[in-house]
Amino acid sequence: MASKAKKIPNIKPLNNFALLLVLSAFQLITGLQAATAGGEFYTKTMISIALLIAAEWLYVSLFYTIMHRRNFELEFIALFLSGVGLATVGSVDPDACFKQTLIVLCGIAVFAVFVFILGDVDLCMKLRMPVAIAALVLLVANLIFGTVKYGAQNWIEIGGFTFQPSEFVKVAFIFVGAATLEKIQTSKNIIMFIVFSVVCVGALILIRDFGTALIFFVTFLIIAFMNSGDIKTVGLALSAAGLGGIIVIKYKSYVTARFFVYRHIWEDPYGNGYQQTHILTGIASGGLLGLGIGKGSIRNYFDDYLVITDDIFGIICEEWGYLFGIVLVLVFVAIVVSALVNSIAVRSAFYSIAAIAAAGMLLFQTALNIFGITDILPLTGVTLPFVSQGGSSMLSCWAVLAFIKASDVRTYNYIGGAKKKK
Repeated sequence: MASKAKKIPNIKPLNNFALLLVLSAFQLITGLQAATAGGEFYTKTMISIALLIAAEWLYVSLFYTIMHRRNFELEFIALFLSGVGLATVGSVDPDACFKQTLIVLCGIAVFAVFVFILGDVDLCMKLRMPVAIAALVLLVANLIFGTVKYGAQNWIEIGGFTFQPSEFVKVAFIFVGAATLEKIQTSKNIIMFIVFSVVCVGALILIRDFGTALIFFVTFLIIAFMNSGDIKTVGLALSAAGLGGIIVIKYKSYVTARFFVYRHIWEDPYGNGYQQTHILTGIASGGLLGLGIGKGSIRNYFDDYLVITDDIFGIICEEWGYLFGIVLVLVFVAIVVSALVNSIAVRSAFYSIAAIAAAGMLLFQTALNIFGITDILPLTGVTLPFVSQGGSSMLSCWAVLAFIKASDVRTYNYIGGAKKKK
C-alpha cells in the first residue's frame, strides 16, 4: 500500500502577495531615504531598489502561476536582507549599490536553478564527486593565482572581474558533505569526506583566510553530528576536533595576533581597538530608533569598503536603530528555525543534513560578523550574509539558501497544478 501523502500547508494566495506588497513598500521607503542621504538624489540607488522590487514580483508571480509554488517565506527573508543591504550600500556608494543589485538578481537566478537541481536526489549523488573535484581545483587555483587583499590571499582576477573562490567552495562543501553522509554505510565515504574537509580548511589557512576556515570547520562539525550518532559519527567529530587543534597550534602566532586586541579594545581606542570602539560608540549614539539613514558617524571613520562590508551591521544599528538591529538578528534565527522545521519531514537524509548545515553556516557567519565588530568575539573580517557588499558572498548565500528551500516538502509537491505522487 502506498504511503499516505504528506499534507501540504494551505496558504491562501493573498498571504504571499500581501506580504510581498508590504516588503516592496518597506524597500521603496528605505530606498528613497538612502537615495537622498547625501544631500542630493542618488539616481543609481533608486534604480537599484526599483530593479530589486521588479525582480521579486516577477519571481513570485512566475513561480506562483507556472510552478504552483506557495512557499516563499525563505525568499522573502533573503529579499528583505538584500534590500536592507542595498539601501545601506546605496547611501554610501551608489555605483557599488547598482553593481550589488545586479549580483542579487544573479543570485536569485542561481537560487532558482540550484533548487531545481536539488530536487533530484539521484542526480545530486552522481554530482558529488565532480563537485568535490571542482572545489579542490578552485582552492588550488586560489593558492597559485590568488592575490592578497586585506590580509588574505583569497582573490582571483580574470578579465577585470574579481571573485573569491572560497565563497563558492562553501556551497560545494555542504553539497559534498550531505551527499557523502546521506549513505554513510562504508568507512570509505567517511575517510573521503575527512580528507576533503582537511584539504579545504588547510587551503584556507594557507591563504590566511582564518574567518572562512573557521566557518568551514564549524560546518564540518554540524554535518558530522547530523549523522546517526554511531561510532563512525563519533570518529568523524573527533577528527574534526583534532583538525581544529592542529590549526591552532600550527598557526599560533597568527591566531595570537587576532586575539591580542580581543576584550582590550578600550585600552587602545585609536590604535588596534579603533574599529570596534568607534562602531560601539556609533551604535550607542543611534539609540533604539536610530539617527536616520546617512546621518550616522561610523561611515565617517572608515573607508567605503569597510563601511559596506565588515562594518555594515554597525552602520545599520546606528542609523536604523538598535531595535532594527535586533530584528535583523532574529531574521537570521528564523532561517535556522525554518531549516529545523523542514528537516523533520524531508524525503531523504541528504536534505536534512544539507539544510541544517546551510542554516548553521549562515548563522555562524552572522555571529562572527556581528560579534566580531562588537568585541564579543575576536574580529575575523567575514561579511554579513545577504547584507554586506560583495559579489561572491552574495551568490554563495543565495546558493546556500537553496539547500534549505529544497528541504521543504512543499517545494516539489506541485507539478503542473497537481500534487506530486508519492
